Formats: sequence, structure tokens, C-alpha cells
Amino acid sequence: MRIRPVLCEPMLHFLLIGIALFSAYRWKAPGDFAGHRIVITAGVLDDLVTQHVAARGREPSADELNHLVESYARDEILYREGVALGLDRDDIVVKRRVRQKVELMVEEEAGTAPPTEADLSAYLAANQARFAQPAILTFEQVFLGPSTSDAELVNSIGVTRKAVDHGANPRPGGRPSLLPPRLTQTPADLVAREFGQSFASAVERLPVGEWAGPIESSFGAHYVRVSDRTPAVTPRLADVHDLVVREWENERRQRARNDAYARMRRSYDVALETAPRTER
Repeated sequence: MRIRPVLCEPMLHFLLIGIALFSAYRWKAPGDFAGHRIVITAGVLDDLVTQHVAARGREPSADELNHLVESYARDEILYREGVALGLDRDDIVVKRRVRQKVELMVEEEAGTAPPTEADLSAYLAANQARFAQPAILTFEQVFLGPSTSDAELVNSIGVTRKAVDHGANPRPGGRPSLLPPRLTQTPADLVAREFGQSFASAVERLPVGEWAGPIESSFGAHYVRVSDRTPAVTPRLADVHDLVVREWENERRQRARNDAYARMRRSYDVALETAPRTER
């Protein structure tokens, strides 16, 4: 235990601290310790010392330890007095913190056994899309115009299609933009981030080596030529083992929270109080 170096020499100080605290609480509520007794356990002391070491880089002195104990007692006393006054009720911050602690307890109870390889393999098979390595795309694009300018867009599409049909470069029919004219070896999820998911999905299906369009993006319409594409693949468990473990555990914690709440919810009757309507 971290407090051992403190205990070895000033044992008397600990005894005096205990006597002082006992006397103070007895004087505060003589003869009545129901709800007024605070026990500073060895675990609490160890936590206080650990926090002090983390902040100061050394063990606390006897006086510092006395201050830590008094500070802990002060927090506990004021908390209990506040609860007795009902200050914890209807306080969204307090409720949220208590909820988080309850959920954490539920998660810890549910998270004792690590997943087996069979668990992880089944989880990967059931969630392939989540762990799939995206397609790698290399393509050029010509921006034809935003979808809102219908007349100009129809004209651009016509000019570009005619150029493509005659084997010409479609770029003269395009419009200037800040979009990159070419992306090389770019994962499909990054393409989706730049142009939108529908555009990336369409590019994954286009024939390689041919201009095609118009392809809609979040900016408007494009003609696109894919020059290279590596299809998306589902990785082996060994390649994404740590990621699968993390996602499996996250889902287990979420499921434990939901199941625990469902059990608790069955014990409560939630009623909506409505004010009586008044005739106008």
C-alpha cells in the first residue's frame, strides 16, 4: 500500500488524527451517530495518498495527510447535509452524475469475462461492413455545375457527353472549381467525405478507363473516369483483432446498460401529470 512509508514512522500522528476526528464528530452530534459517522477506510486513505503523489510527486507529510483527511470529511459532511436538505433533488447535474456511476457499475459487472476468439469471429462476421477495408480509388473528375443551375447544367452535360462520345477530353465542357481534378489511391471513405457518400458509391461501380456521367455529388454533377480501383475487402480477424475486441466490449457495455435499465424500468410507473384545461 502507498501509505506504508507514512505509517512506518509517524504512527502516533495517525492515532491522534483518528482521535481528533472522532472527538470532533462526537462533539458535533453527541450520542447520535446514525448518519453522522464517517469512516475513513484504508482504501480511502490509499486513494488520497495516491492522488497526492500524482499531484506532488511524493508521499504526504503527517500534516498534509491530516489536511487530506479533513478535506475528504468536509466534502462528505457537506454532501450529506445537502442531501438532507434535498439539494440533490431536481438537479440535472447531480442526476446525470449518479446515472453515470450506476451505468459504470453495471458495465463493470458485465465486463468480467473477456471475449473468446469464437465470440470475436462471430462478431466480425455479423458486422463486416463496420470493419471492411474501403475500396482504394484513383480517378479524374470534371465538374459540370451545381444542380441548382438547371439550364446551365443541362447544357454542360450535353456538351460533355458529345465530347465523350467522340473520344475527346470532356474538360472543356467543365466549370472551374476548387475541387481536386484527380485523386490518386484514395480510400473510398475519404472520397465520401470530400464529395458525399452517393458519389463515392457510384465511383466504386463505374467501369475502369472510361468517362462516365453525370455523377451527382454534394456539389453538383460530374463526369468521372476511374483509372484504378482496389475493391473493398473484409479483413481477417488477425488483422483487426484489437479493433474488434474494442467494438465488441463497447457493444457489451451498451447492452448491459440497456438490459439493466429495462429491468429497472419494469418496477416503475411513469405518469404524465397534465394541468386541467380551462374553458375560454
